[in-house]
This record gives sequence, C-alpha cells and structure tokens, in this order.
Amino acid sequence: MDDPPPLTRQTFAALADRILSLPPRLGGTRLVSVDGPAGSGKTTFAARLAAALGTGTPVVHMDDLYAGWTLTGAASRLAAGVLRPLAEGRAGAHHRYDWAAGRFSPDLVPVPAGPVLLIEGCGSATRCLDPWSTLRVWIEAPEALRLARGLARDGVDLAGEWQRWLVTEAAAFAAEDTRRRAHLRVDGAAGGPPAGFVLRT
Repeated sequence: MDDPPPLTRQTFAALADRILSLPPRLGGTRLVSVDGPAGSGKTTFAARLAAALGTGTPVVHMDDLYAGWTLTGAASRLAAGVLRPLAEGRAGAHHRYDWAAGRFSPDLVPVPAGPVLLIEGCGSATRCLDPWSTLRVWIEAPEALRLARGLARDGVDLAGEWQRWLVTEAAAFAAEDTRRRAHLRVDGAAGGPPAGFVLRT
C-alpha cells in the first residue's frame, strides 16, 4: 500500500484567522516568529502572511538586527527595542544594520503596537522569546536549493560568508531545538500559488 501524502495544502487566509483567534501574549499583540535556515523562504512567507493579516501588519526582519554575519546580540536588540515596549503597550523601534556600510544606522525604524507582529529570520524563535510568543513557524528547504537562492540574491562573491553562515545557523538551531519547538512546519521548497503554502505533517 502506498504511504499517505506527507503534505497538506493550507491557505494564508486560514492561518491569519487562526492567529487572530489566539490570545495575545505580548501586551495586546500576538507575536508570530517565522524561523528557519537561510534561503528557505521565510521572507516570502512572512510577507504573504502579513498581507493576509491586513494592511499595516508590521514585519521585523532579523537581517536588520544582526551586526553583520553573526547572530550575537540580535535577539537582545529585538527584545530591548521592540518586544519590551510592546509588552507595555507602547510602540517599539530598532536601528537597522547597514550591510554596505558595516554599521547600524542612527535612524530608528518604528514598530507600532497592533494585533499581530511578525518577526522573520534565523533566531526569531529563540527560547528567550517564548514567554511572548503566540506562534512559531519553521520554514525548511534542501540546503542546495537554499544556497542557490542565497547566492542568486547576494552574489557568488559571498559564497564563503554563506558557507560559514550555514554552519553558524545549524549550531544555533541545534542548541535552541528550534524545529521541534515550532508550532507549524512549512515546506519552503514546494511550488504553488501565492495564496497557499504547503504544511509538513
């Protein structure tokens, strides 16, 4: 007998409805983290989910909080500038890292308080954020595909940085047990219309 199909089609609209039905744990905000390895499709997934949640749903990118090719300090910057103010019912803000200049911009990026906040990027579902988290999403795809996507976006001259990053993030995911702790696992390699995604069961 054939094995049952491992993938189930879901819609962003249904996921948005589900998120909005859950109680907020970050003041009046529901924190949704979209984590997973580089090149797996986190940014695309977060953008489509934000659209389904409604105009004005903020998305914070961990890429803006890394001090270059390192995870060190990013979660602390997120918590201090964005999450703690939101937990108190105030708007948050953060400085955006300028990858070309190699430093953080002095200008602040505002993050308004609202029904949902999406955080996407490696380290967005770290354990230290669990007390505030409503939903943790894990996006995955084969390494060869992820590397190809990354080099197509950033350029082959950054292949060395990408290879080192793959090692860094793998160690972080293992230490945090990120994949197992996720409430939802999504196949970032699967094709399909923008209205849907594929859920790993």
